Amino acid sequence: MLDTIPASTATAHRPRRTNRAPQVAVVGCGYWGRNLVRVFNQLGVLRAVCEPGGPGAAQARQIAPAVSVVAEFDAILKDPEVEAVVIATPAETHANLAGRALAAGKHVFVEKPLALTYRDGLHLVRQARAAGLTLMVGHILEYHPAVVELVKRVRAGELGTLQYVYSNRLNLGKVRLEENILWSFAPHDIAVMLRLVGETPFEVSATGGAYLQPNVADVTVTNLMFDRGVRGHIFVSWLHPYKEQRLVVVGSKRMAVFDDVSPDRKLVVYDQGIDWVNGQPTPRKREAEVVALPAEEPLRREAEHFLEAIVTGEPPLTDGQSGLHVLEVLQAAQRSLCTHGQPVPLGQGSTDLTRL
Repeated sequence: MLDTIPASTATAHRPRRTNRAPQVAVVGCGYWGRNLVRVFNQLGVLRAVCEPGGPGAAQARQIAPAVSVVAEFDAILKDPEVEAVVIATPAETHANLAGRALAAGKHVFVEKPLALTYRDGLHLVRQARAAGLTLMVGHILEYHPAVVELVKRVRAGELGTLQYVYSNRLNLGKVRLEENILWSFAPHDIAVMLRLVGETPFEVSATGGAYLQPNVADVTVTNLMFDRGVRGHIFVSWLHPYKEQRLVVVGSKRMAVFDDVSPDRKLVVYDQGIDWVNGQPTPRKREAEVVALPAEEPLRREAEHFLEAIVTGEPPLTDGQSGLHVLEVLQAAQRSLCTHGQPVPLGQGSTDLTRL
């Protein structure tokens, strides 16, 4: 069972909140960090970018020419004008950098995963709550308009009783050297799946294969077993001939597909399924509904949500506790992967997420 942190610790030593937008420093301006630099600069809250030099520093100066670029992380921590730190560095550095930023009294946004071990993630959550600081994890899909709408419809019961959810996140590259495909791609789908189902699984199993580098999986299939017979299936690969980012949700009344690659059919709801007629299973097929969605950038919504959480003191949607749930599933999947698919139980039962 996931460890929980008493709510009473959340108010200890809470920094004074203000109505103005907090000043932010982004640490890392690489493949994904450059997008965070762009968005926070567009929001008018970017004070500094931390990059040791080279292409990253040059890129930061090009994106945000009026913002200072510093080489040392300590310079960010010592700057009293920097109230929040956004971490977009390699995954193995997340726990250390986030911990140091929290210790310096900074609010923290850290890209997924929160850490590489559950213990390190739990320490960060406890540290943030003891200091009264905002800790948010970059699970960007939870801010995608299609996912927001899909979660809303599932919670309202429009799809009926959930039966199973599966996702495919496939592409050719970007191959990473420091983390396998499970840790690189799957956190997005795990986060959304937990939000849709509304609880953590009680058992996880995973299999995969390493073809490009020894002991670094390029392809994994993860199975999640939830209460009431709900199952989840996550297929991720960076060794695939075409790009696919598709999530399918099957309910007793309706089905829905979130296709992030499609330009104009991001979310489609199908009023179809299997009805029993005179004791016989009979397919029901009706016209699909292409859901109209606001034209909003998920990353900008995510960044604005982080700033709002700092100002209000309310926990963000993807707070540290939410990141811990994802990390727990990831760690179990990795353990199963290392034991050739042996199922890994998660505690004595599921954790209800509908209250988070």
